[in-house]
Amino acid sequence: MSVEFKDYYAVLGVPRSASAEDLKKSFRKLARQYHPDVAKDKKVAEEKFKEINEAYEVLGNPENRKKYDTLGAHWKQGAGFQPPPGWNPGAGAGSGRGRGTAGPEFEFSGTGFSDFFEQFFGGRGGFDGGFEPGGNSGRRRGADVEGEIAVTLDEVLHGAVRAVSFRSHDPESGGDTPQSFKVRIPSGVQDGQTIRVTGKGAGGRGGGSSGDLYLHVRIVAHPDFRVTGADLETDLDLAPWEAALGATLPVPTLEDPVTIRIPPGSSPGQRLRVRGRGLPRGGSGERGDLHVVLGVVFPKELSPEERDLWSRLAATSPFNPRAA
Repeated sequence: MSVEFKDYYAVLGVPRSASAEDLKKSFRKLARQYHPDVAKDKKVAEEKFKEINEAYEVLGNPENRKKYDTLGAHWKQGAGFQPPPGWNPGAGAGSGRGRGTAGPEFEFSGTGFSDFFEQFFGGRGGFDGGFEPGGNSGRRRGADVEGEIAVTLDEVLHGAVRAVSFRSHDPESGGDTPQSFKVRIPSGVQDGQTIRVTGKGAGGRGGGSSGDLYLHVRIVAHPDFRVTGADLETDLDLAPWEAALGATLPVPTLEDPVTIRIPPGSSPGQRLRVRGRGLPRGGSGERGDLHVVLGVVFPKELSPEERDLWSRLAATSPFNPRAA
């Protein structure tokens, strides 16, 4: 099945030689710019936000980026893009067909990922349902269908109901079968978890029942937070005097910002915990914690007054960071 090629480097606005750090910086900048919570045109921002997340999902993962780069000279092709000869998506990636068969092809919508991603980097596929027991030997259960679904941290926190659709194309009959339905994303869903939607796979034959749809959850990267189980991490940069003297500063959460106290003498890499501001722990009703990782940033340019103050500090302070 041909798909439209996605130039993920162009989406993130970086050259193909970009370092991992360059990719991360570009992603964070664009994700903040197009986050639906801050953008004026929310519909346009939402679509752009999905593109940015998808691009970083591939390029931010070294294994996926290597696979993406093996497309080589084919990368300039647009609509109708076909994989290069001998392409093997490898473990964890689906072909868009029933495995080991020339079965139906599937095109998804509403999962947060493009067909290009699903075909080359997702888990899309179909599993032959086989013949159903009973008197009618021609009755065959429809294939179970796999796909990926991109879930935001806000959806993990609050849960959501997503409108999803997919179209199956049977190369034998040449027919297309569209389906549209609602998928409930439970609060506290975890990365890699599978959401099963009964009876929403491929249709059966000879009066057989439909297969099931299995959507594998991928929690999309966030510009401000990293996810570890139910806990979140965020970075907070301090001025040298804030680290030395202590401060009271706001930090972002998935809800409203909270104010935390920075103890005097704080060091880069030090972690401060904000209890109960992480993600839900399954269905327990409890939430994980938010861990604030401190950094110290020094000014790149100094005014004459600032230079004089630093010079006076250097002359009077007995502190030696290299002392045992």
